Amino acid sequence: MISNELKATIQGAYTRFLEAKSLKPRYGQRLMIAEVAKVLGDIACDDEGRRAGEPAVVAVEAGTGTGKTVAYSLAAIPAAKAAGKRLVIATATVALQEQIVFKDLPDLMRSSGLNFSFALAKGRGRYLCLSKLDILLQEGHAQSATAQLFEEEGFRIEVDERSQKLFNSMIEKLAGNRWDGDRDSWPEALEDQDWARLTTDHSQCTGRHCPNFQQCVFYKAREGMGKVDVIVTNHDMVLADLALGGGAVLPDPRDTMYVFDEGHHLPDKAIGHFAHYSRLRSTADWLEQTAKNLTKLLAQHPLPGDLGRYIEQVPELAREVRTQQQFMFTLCEQVADFRPGEDNEGRERPRYRFEGGVVPEQIREVGIELKKGFARLNDLFTRLADLLKEGMDGEVNIGIASHQAEEWYPLFGSLVTRAQGNWELWTAFTAEDPEDSPPMARWLTLAESGALFDIEVNASPILAADMLRRSLWNVAHGALVTSATLTALGKFDRFRMRSGLPRDAVTCVVPSPFVHGDAGLLRVPDLKADPRDAAAHTAAIIRELPNIVEDARGALVLFSSRKQMQEVFDGLDRDWRKLVLIQGNLSKQETLNKHKARVDDGQHSVLFGLASFAEGVDLPGAYCEHVVIAKIPFAVPDDPVEAALAEWIEARGGNPFMEIAVPDASLRLIQACGRLLRTEQDRGVITLLDRRLVTQRYGKAILNALPPFRREIA
Repeated sequence: MISNELKATIQGAYTRFLEAKSLKPRYGQRLMIAEVAKVLGDIACDDEGRRAGEPAVVAVEAGTGTGKTVAYSLAAIPAAKAAGKRLVIATATVALQEQIVFKDLPDLMRSSGLNFSFALAKGRGRYLCLSKLDILLQEGHAQSATAQLFEEEGFRIEVDERSQKLFNSMIEKLAGNRWDGDRDSWPEALEDQDWARLTTDHSQCTGRHCPNFQQCVFYKAREGMGKVDVIVTNHDMVLADLALGGGAVLPDPRDTMYVFDEGHHLPDKAIGHFAHYSRLRSTADWLEQTAKNLTKLLAQHPLPGDLGRYIEQVPELAREVRTQQQFMFTLCEQVADFRPGEDNEGRERPRYRFEGGVVPEQIREVGIELKKGFARLNDLFTRLADLLKEGMDGEVNIGIASHQAEEWYPLFGSLVTRAQGNWELWTAFTAEDPEDSPPMARWLTLAESGALFDIEVNASPILAADMLRRSLWNVAHGALVTSATLTALGKFDRFRMRSGLPRDAVTCVVPSPFVHGDAGLLRVPDLKADPRDAAAHTAAIIRELPNIVEDARGALVLFSSRKQMQEVFDGLDRDWRKLVLIQGNLSKQETLNKHKARVDDGQHSVLFGLASFAEGVDLPGAYCEHVVIAKIPFAVPDDPVEAALAEWIEARGGNPFMEIAVPDASLRLIQACGRLLRTEQDRGVITLLDRRLVTQRYGKAILNALPPFRREIA
């Protein structure tokens, strides 16, 4: 039982919060506080304060408007403090992370009387590396001569006028304390290729040997994390920490309570974390370049001892592995019958999947040779990086000055990362799958590489359940998973299968405060066109769409394929096209900003979007008065991970359509419908242009799982 003292703390904090904000208690919010407190506030511990007994996990589905952050914070912060544990709140998006840190938690502290400290933890890649910025601003100076040998590794030194301006502006803002070196707080959007030159990763960072260590924005941000009660981070950072055994970057999982907000993303994020890929042609080029660079380096610097001995071994080995890469390219080219297809974001991705994850023997044999070759390269590069680390300390004479070791270390660090990435891919690609476990999905993708084409080799787990069970649920002191969409077709079965939730995990659905029947109307008109006949369905949408959304100031039209989205746009009357902003022409944020500006000016505006506009897009009030959904959002049929999962379920006697495709589509449809009501004041219409919702048995199950809007079915 939860102690009376903890119960009083939580109830008192909630009462004070409501009074301070002049709010009435929401039933769903109260229910969520109670469920979270019951599980996280009553964890049996051994003499050392570690959890004794079964995993303590609770999963709560709470609709938009419940006030999830307030609910879980009011319950979990006092529970963690009472147990002497740290609380880690992890989100799937930067936007929610920042909202929690800069808005929700400060507001909670002011209003609830709870006393706690908190900090934001982001990965190194979100922060500026001052040393990289220095090198870019000292363009062409002698210290960058070695870096020029490694241009391919992101150490490109030439700086154009636009970049020069950007880098100078960064230095000025840093010097004047007007910027903290965090990518997310830079006033304008930064292009990925610009930022890649300015940040670093673990393998390239020289740590306390760096001349800028005292001013390092990443380490400054990290310092604050050691002592705080609550750490706010993202799913990726938690997964990266768990992959290192836990407690490497974040607190030890055994001394941590976790909250996973936007938790429906966690299984896919975990799969992505253990997925590997490599491009054959570009890796072969990189190996040749590395061989040339290191030959040149040896010619410029006679290197004594182990340093010279290790470097001397690289060129020959790199060229041997390169020959194997080229052989693999030829084999893959012969085997693969690349089928055209789109990914979830509508990008064209011709792929060839190995059925059952089984790779032809000849390809597997060459893959094993590549695995061995990259293991040897990885070993050599790691030894070199370790030697350079010793050289930076200046305590061991490795044959070069400590400042030179410091300059070389990031370059060899980047070689370690790339060799290790390739070793991991070939290990996963050639592994024997255990008989009783789901196999790896293995496939090839045709990729563009300048004027030539490249072949990308991929290997990915198809379920993350075992990994999450082993590394997270069974180890953590306690955990909460929450989202507006955890159930599919009204059950937690889908999430349990994908996330490996423990058998005894508590699950509950708390109601949204929205009165869906009053606020929204769900229409299923008869277009006289079956969505399975793409041409007829597209023609019908072109014909009917202008009438469907004519009364809405702001409308959102969601498509399952870029091809159909583009064809509908092209088929519309020219004047009507001027109202449409189509995803992909501008960045997502610019598209949304432009849409809002039009509506603010009293104009009509219609957004055309794909999967990423069906979730996490917040368009309250007039910005979105009508959501049109072209068809039931079944997964892209050629997604290799989903196809491999379906194949595995079928092989075990299951029905992949009913067990995977239908629950997944139901979940996506609920997310898409969730774009309509963002506040209790919002009103609007959802139109579904897919009659299968009423003509097919599975369609009725999907329809009945939607929020209880008023219905108008033709």
